Amino acid sequence: MALTFDSLQSDTIAAIATGLSESGIGIIRVSGPEALPIGDRMFRNKNNQRVLLSYAPGTIHFGFIVDPDAQDEIIDEVMVTVMHHPHSYTTEDTVEINTHGGVYLMNRILELALNNGARMAAPGEFTKRAFMGGRIDLARAEAVMDLISSNNEFARKTSIAQLEGSVSKQIRALREKILYEIAFIESALDDPENYSLDGYPDRLSGKCNEIIEELNRIIDFSENGRILKEGIRTVIVGRPNAGKSSLLNYLSGQERAIVTDIPGTTRDTLEESVRLGDLVLNITDTAGIHKTEDTVEKIGVERAVKATERADLILMMLDTSIGIDEEDREIVRLLVRRLREGIRCIVLMNKSDLPSKTSAEEVRNLFRMPGIVPDSAEEGSAEEYKNAGTRTEVEDKKVNITYKNVEFMSISLTTGEGMDYFKNRVAQMFRTGELTAKNEVFLSNVRQKQEAVQALQSLKLVRNSIEQGLSEDFFSIDLMNAYTSLGRILGEAVEDDLVEEIFSRFCLGK
Repeated sequence: MALTFDSLQSDTIAAIATGLSESGIGIIRVSGPEALPIGDRMFRNKNNQRVLLSYAPGTIHFGFIVDPDAQDEIIDEVMVTVMHHPHSYTTEDTVEINTHGGVYLMNRILELALNNGARMAAPGEFTKRAFMGGRIDLARAEAVMDLISSNNEFARKTSIAQLEGSVSKQIRALREKILYEIAFIESALDDPENYSLDGYPDRLSGKCNEIIEELNRIIDFSENGRILKEGIRTVIVGRPNAGKSSLLNYLSGQERAIVTDIPGTTRDTLEESVRLGDLVLNITDTAGIHKTEDTVEKIGVERAVKATERADLILMMLDTSIGIDEEDREIVRLLVRRLREGIRCIVLMNKSDLPSKTSAEEVRNLFRMPGIVPDSAEEGSAEEYKNAGTRTEVEDKKVNITYKNVEFMSISLTTGEGMDYFKNRVAQMFRTGELTAKNEVFLSNVRQKQEAVQALQSLKLVRNSIEQGLSEDFFSIDLMNAYTSLGRILGEAVEDDLVEEIFSRFCLGK
């Protein structure tokens, strides 16, 4: 439950609310119980009168900022906006001073505000006060930071939607459904004569399935939403001189990495962000993965392997003009765990403009090696795997292995052959068209997603309790846990240290 205005902090805060750089306009924001008196001491109207306290709320006025300790020396001509609680961003009395945007000038006026009774605001403190004052919930507060840091149209649109309450509305609707079931169970246990539980477990099971399905959709779409907002974490792997650095240079449109005929030119990871239409690829070009005695190269290889652990997309480069060797097989073995997890992977058969010593079938056979299809596979699975088409589609139910997300493409970085198809397939793999066309809700960060996952697990426990025929008391406990987890997305029942951590990520002045 949000705190009332009277229970908020009693001090008044101030900060520069615009970027600290030379610009046409700069804004100094003062908020708190003493904001109006502080502004009144600093502001004079065009007739040199001290009248700010007489201004109506929600109005803006021309005048001058003066230094009251230097016989009202004029610092700058300004426009001052006056807001009274609770009708302001913070829900507190607020004065915003629109001054000329010189760095020294903005700092000079901020210093005046601090000298006249305000203290410097902490990062995110204005938005924190909006949250504490009950004007916005925590999901909307986090959307403010997402909006500020958005770097593409999808990120901007989803942040605006969340700021307008898209996430909050859906989470509240789910909580209301859960709360109804909790209340019904408690009423039935307290007053069994008027509330019957006959047949209730089956009805509750259906309701849980409905909410679980909705949460699953939110979580799944949010992962793809994260990718569109933040960029696809992409790792290029391959043996030395397979064309990894050439691919990075091709996609970035510049000589980002050194390319020579000498194997092992890249000895560390290189990172570059590349835009493909609505997508951003955050690409890591890695050192060639191979056995080496060189200490520096060994470190580079270790970092290459670690980079695959964080990736959303793995691009494996193969040089078809020289054939497959043991190093290529070793790379596939290193990737096998991520492949089993369903990581999206594109195998790029490079140098299609040169005579090939490797067929597409031989490349696919890399993923059919002993140890890739395990000995424990069910009878027939290995054969099905061998006979798979252009995409590897076998799934072994016993060990839960699927390589449906591995694709094979023939390209030439010299001529550009196959690169348009590659770019289109990346967009399709991450369902960008589907995401941007649908009015879906996206959880904006890991914290929100973790709470949704926790609620999902609690609801599954309710369903398990029903299947085991346990008493309704068990249903209530897990239903309440799900209700609480979803509440934490909105900022209800969150600990003070978590609130401090969230708002500390904001910039000063917000």
